[in-house]
Amino acid sequence: MGTHLLLYYFCRPKNTNVRLKLPFVCFAWQIAMIILFGVFVRYNNESDAHWVQNMAQNNITSAIENDFYYRYPSFQDVHVMIFVGFGFLMTFLKRYSFGGVGFNFLIAAFGIQWALLMQGWFHSLDPSTGKIYIGIENLINADFCVAGCLIAYGAVLGKVSPVQLMVMTLFGVTLYAVEEYIILNLLHAIDAGGSMIIHVFGGYYGLAISWVLYRPNLHQSKHLQGSVYHSDTFAMIGTLFLWMFWPSFNSATTYHGDGQHRAAINTYLCLTSCVLTTVAISSLSQKTGKLDMVHIQNSTLAGGVAMGTAAVFMVSPYGALIVGFCCGILSTMGYLYISPFLEKTLKIHDTCGIHNLHAMPGVIGGIVGAITAATASESVYGMQGLINTFDFTGNFKDRTVFAQGGYQAAGMCVAMVFGIGGGAIVGAILRFPIWGDPADENCNDDDVYWEEDQLESVPPILEYCNYMTNKPEDES
Repeated sequence: MGTHLLLYYFCRPKNTNVRLKLPFVCFAWQIAMIILFGVFVRYNNESDAHWVQNMAQNNITSAIENDFYYRYPSFQDVHVMIFVGFGFLMTFLKRYSFGGVGFNFLIAAFGIQWALLMQGWFHSLDPSTGKIYIGIENLINADFCVAGCLIAYGAVLGKVSPVQLMVMTLFGVTLYAVEEYIILNLLHAIDAGGSMIIHVFGGYYGLAISWVLYRPNLHQSKHLQGSVYHSDTFAMIGTLFLWMFWPSFNSATTYHGDGQHRAAINTYLCLTSCVLTTVAISSLSQKTGKLDMVHIQNSTLAGGVAMGTAAVFMVSPYGALIVGFCCGILSTMGYLYISPFLEKTLKIHDTCGIHNLHAMPGVIGGIVGAITAATASESVYGMQGLINTFDFTGNFKDRTVFAQGGYQAAGMCVAMVFGIGGGAIVGAILRFPIWGDPADENCNDDDVYWEEDQLESVPPILEYCNYMTNKPEDES
């Protein structure tokens, strides 16, 4: 009897009360997490109450040596990026601000718990006890994992149900943990800020899902696809939070000392250069010389994405500026020409333009990382500097820098394969008519999933600053 009820619950037609699926999934998932955490997860040495004894045994004289005091400031910044930066960046649609920031909140909290388990099973599992021991660095890595899924969310923003988003995140976190293990542990590639692991994977994962879920009749909700003045202003808040904290993102898990210091400097410079070239290309692309808010909200961040892999390398300050210069141009041109091509020719509707902000800059970051690693020399790094930067220890102590460059390139390919292949499979799963996805005419509308009395009517304002919509005839 119970089995029949569950089958009916998930397989009933769309016109029944599909909104009940969300609370059911949330309650069931949280109960499962409580059980799994109770079985597997424990505090690590530095967060356990036995830390005082550990200090005495290892001649540690000050509690400041606890990793918490080194990592927590970076964790705060990354956490703000995940919940405030990504959340507000997705509020640009005129009638989907609740969904943009609210569902971002939901899937981030959902994904963090699963990420702690999946990454723990691959990286932190103690074979002698069968337990996962977590500390502050695990929390940062869980946020990184969720970032890949939030990037993918940007491609399908406004077109899927919250249950579909949770399913997408469930598989996305699983795929991320596997590709992360392959790239970092088996290939031993360096990817401190996640250009490959986070951005290439997340970008192509979302694009593949969007391709499989393509809606040929999406024009029925075209009047809701544009932005308005206040929605673009809120989205710009997300941009500024992401831009300010990206140096922390790229340096959060690097080794203490010169590596973390250098990663912050490289990212900082790359971002500043990217802003200037984005503004220049955006202005040049318009006959009037005016700026397009879509470019300013997104392309100005591409430098942080591209500097993720090579952040800890000796790319030099002027090299970081060059990377930002190139990314600003490429990302802005992507919004102008590549995104319309993807939708028209390949049937990939990329709501937020993640291909231009994450996927392409991530590939650039992978290429920069491979070239920089392959050309590293003892005269620039010093012998100990090479060992620290590329972690040439243990089984990898005899690896050459040229070989490291090859493994860096291989890591980028792995991330792309997992993103495209995994996204295609997950997209096929999300096509099943059991997830309560909105009808074509209801896409990009908060009214489907949020209380109506809190929503305003759609104002009669022309769409602007959106590469997915046509300009009014008098502006063409």
